[in-house]
Formats: sequence, C-alpha cells, structure tokens
Amino acid sequence: MYKFKGKEYPCCASLTMGVIGGKWKTVILFHLRDKTLRYNELRKEMPSVTERTLSLQLKTLEEDGIIKRKVYTSKPPLKVEYSLTDFGKTLIPVVQSIADWGVSVVEEKYEMID
Repeated sequence: MYKFKGKEYPCCASLTMGVIGGKWKTVILFHLRDKTLRYNELRKEMPSVTERTLSLQLKTLEEDGIIKRKVYTSKPPLKVEYSLTDFGKTLIPVVQSIADWGVSVVEEKYEMID
C-alpha cells in the first residue's frame, strides 16, 4: 500500500493516477508546464471545461502541492495566477510523454483537426 495526503493506494500507478488522473488535471498541468497562467487564460486554453470543474480541479491540485495559486490584491480587479510548484514540475516528463503519445496516435492512425 502507498499513502499520499491521507489516502491509500494499492500501487504506485494508482497513486499517480489519483493525483493527475481524471479528464482535466493532466490538461491543466500541460498548459502550466512552462508558464504561469491566470484563471481566464486557462479557461481559454480549455474552452469545454466548466468553470466549476476547473475551479475544483485547480483546488485539488493546489491541495496536493502540485500547483501554487498566487493572489494579487494590491489593486482591483483581483488577479489570480497559477503555476507549478517544484514538486509539480517533477510531473512535466510524465505529462509531456502523455502529450507526445497523443500526437503520435493522431499522426499514425487519424488526422488532426485544426
């Protein structure tokens, strides 16, 4: 058994998927892999995600120490930025491999839609 943030996982693969699994977490990490983005910038990168889902996924990733949320309150309007933590950056090779695999599938078997 593996334990992370109070949850138990039967194997290391299930722990990894528990942290980055689901429809949107890996997509969020992909967009944050080399830059800091504001909430609305993330929304533009993922137009089909609902605001509620994006907010919940960001909150979970923050709680797990994968991303950091920085709030600027010095002057209105409120500005919130998201970026990877050092711990989150350790996932970049995993996320990039997932993305590369997706590209190879499209190139070999299907056609890309622009």
